[in-house]
Amino acid sequence: MTRTCPSRQSSAWFVVLTMCFFIAISNAQQGRRGVGPDTLPDEPQISGFGDQRFRVVPIKGLFRPSAVDFLPNGDVLVAERSGNLRIVRDGVLDRRPIDGMPEVHAGYGGRWGLWDVAVHPKFADNRLVYFAYLKPNRDEADVPADAGRDQGVSGTQVLGRARYDGGHTLTDVEDIFVSDVQVTGFSVARLIFAPDGKIFMSIGMPLRDEAHGGGNRLGTAEQSQDPGSHAGKILRLNDDGSAPEDNPFVNEPGYRPEIYALGFRDPLGLIIHPETGELWEVEHGPQGGDEVNIVRAGRNYGWPVVSYGRAYTGETAVGAGGSGPELAEPCAPGMEQPLLFWSPVISPGGMAMYTGDRFPFWKGSLFIGGMSTTQLHRVMFNARGLPIRRQALMTELNQRIRDVKQGPDGLLYLTTDHEAGALLRLEPIG
Repeated sequence: MTRTCPSRQSSAWFVVLTMCFFIAISNAQQGRRGVGPDTLPDEPQISGFGDQRFRVVPIKGLFRPSAVDFLPNGDVLVAERSGNLRIVRDGVLDRRPIDGMPEVHAGYGGRWGLWDVAVHPKFADNRLVYFAYLKPNRDEADVPADAGRDQGVSGTQVLGRARYDGGHTLTDVEDIFVSDVQVTGFSVARLIFAPDGKIFMSIGMPLRDEAHGGGNRLGTAEQSQDPGSHAGKILRLNDDGSAPEDNPFVNEPGYRPEIYALGFRDPLGLIIHPETGELWEVEHGPQGGDEVNIVRAGRNYGWPVVSYGRAYTGETAVGAGGSGPELAEPCAPGMEQPLLFWSPVISPGGMAMYTGDRFPFWKGSLFIGGMSTTQLHRVMFNARGLPIRRQALMTELNQRIRDVKQGPDGLLYLTTDHEAGALLRLEPIG
């Protein structure tokens, strides 16, 4: 059932509470945007406080690493936004990228490109690796080469697959699902395997096109509510890229059969809750309104009709134009409310629910990367599974935290969204 919508006044306590945790908003432009020289120390750093201090071990030499996943032998695959796939063996980055990756659309300033990598649960048998990326539309020859931000050659969100033998080359590289999303603005894509072997793939569509008051040449936020579009959706796919027969809209006229849920802005992280088996998603809001959602089949999560955020110009609602939601109130009939939201934003990256034994005080906590706020954000829950406390970690390192994963060794692995990027391994002290 759709949750009752609170008023903006009644949710003010949450805003005040949340503001206490964001001490990194005033970071330098370099830290907030991930540009410029390397500012991360080469040697391990001690961080944390209270119930858990930890060591942050940097593995450097990466360009805007967007995602990590783990091979059965403990090696770490790292996706770079530029389109390279890298590998870390025994804590050392192989300086040679893995050959065979398809061409990606890195976009204006390298903001797009290769978004995610996921190892098939049966990798030991089939050697399959999957990746989500933006593919350039090379048939747009009439687009000026010097077209500016959100105006250049468009890209299409794609799910690729290849075989990997552990060396330096991919084989059998193919696109197994090509979405209908064509966009010149920002649009993220993420992947996760469910326990039944199905793939959840998110495709964001946060901004509007020129016809709707935005800056995109192609791609608009309104597509998030269009059942005939993959944009602004979470999809559910078989591992060959086809649509499962039990998807919620398979037999619904006008709906793409791959759609699992709709109405998402820009989903940056997906997890399967380790106890409930639910799909959780974290996404960027507009100005304010970052949120975590529990994603259920066939539900509508509101963007761009409703949001706890507002337009970047400050308006509460902008009708059908601009960067904010259409309605002033953050709810509407038939649209789900988030489990959590942040205002001010944390600019979330990936997330992980910690289940290991290496950090006993963190067990059951949700960890979310913070980009413009340069933090690892921790959410704590009570015995009933309700969020009760939040904590900003690692702000002193001034690093944009993009992906967050728990490794098979029980440690946490993070990527930093910097041109001089790194994979960070968090180790307990004592």
